[in-house]
Amino acid sequence: MTMKFAYVGCRTTKERNARGRGLKVYRVDGLGRWEETQLVKGLENPSYLAFDREEKFLYCVHGDKDYVSSFKIDEESGGLTQIGRAAAGGKNPVFISVDKGNRRCFVATLQGGKVSTLERLPDGSLSEPVHEAAIPGIEAGFVSYPHQCLQDVEGNFLIVPIQGRKTGMGALNLYRIEKDGSLSLSDRREARQHDEPRHFAFHPSNRCGCLINEKGNCVTCFDFDAAAGKITPKQILSSLPEYYTGEGQASAMLIHPGGRFAYASNRIHDSIASYSIDPHTGYLRLLGFTDALGKTPRFMTFDEKGEKLYVANEDSDTIVEFAIEADSGRPVFTGRTVAAESPVCVIFTKER
Repeated sequence: MTMKFAYVGCRTTKERNARGRGLKVYRVDGLGRWEETQLVKGLENPSYLAFDREEKFLYCVHGDKDYVSSFKIDEESGGLTQIGRAAAGGKNPVFISVDKGNRRCFVATLQGGKVSTLERLPDGSLSEPVHEAAIPGIEAGFVSYPHQCLQDVEGNFLIVPIQGRKTGMGALNLYRIEKDGSLSLSDRREARQHDEPRHFAFHPSNRCGCLINEKGNCVTCFDFDAAAGKITPKQILSSLPEYYTGEGQASAMLIHPGGRFAYASNRIHDSIASYSIDPHTGYLRLLGFTDALGKTPRFMTFDEKGEKLYVANEDSDTIVEFAIEADSGRPVFTGRTVAAESPVCVIFTKER
């Protein structure tokens, strides 16, 4: 029977009203049953997680802090052993990704106002930052607030949604990844005031993508020209129902591996918005909304085959499993809910 491992980052601090106790490891069997096998304690707000390209190491940012941690993964048990800690380059790292050559990591620090490049060392741990792309604010001494640093499908560019908040400028920046790991600005599109760009997802064709805007509660669609290094906005749709008059805080953005559907999570409204993607134009069409079956769906991810969608509901301490209907793209609750305190990120190894 096949199996895989799941890793869950759980917030831990009182400032975040968190109930988590650290970084959790689960064994997931071929029938989809989860068994908790390890709890790595003593970590503050382990949040966004990423594997190296061979899934031998795991990297973790620590929300509201200023560092990232490195762990070695036991091949048999999936267990984690911490092997290092490195400066993130600024306060409140929120996203980390590993480059296509498996040589370095990119880290976005929200309050640090920059994206930093860290080298992967021979033992799998990370260096201190070797390059930094600073994102200035509205005046000298202020910063803008990057919330993600996602590579395109081919791994040649880094796209960075940036929030303005009170001292910065909301935008979507596109950086070319140079051979030495430094970043050069290739294109920039300013956001509407108060939209607050949060997360981007590339289409598997690498010709377009979608941006979720946290405060604007909307999805902005872009064309992406990898040859020219350009992004062009072309469509904006709401992530909330047209009849809804309450508050909203959009969070995660995903495009299905098959390229036919896109999904956005809405905190406060506690829902998942589903969209179809036109295969020729890349335009979206709203399909409907699905109850997240929990409070504050901060993060979502697919399984390896794109058959299941997992939603981390931070404030109800649950990870909820949905099956994706192949024809309609609709997420349907499978009946499986996994307990995890204050979960904010879930990643899976490949099946083995």
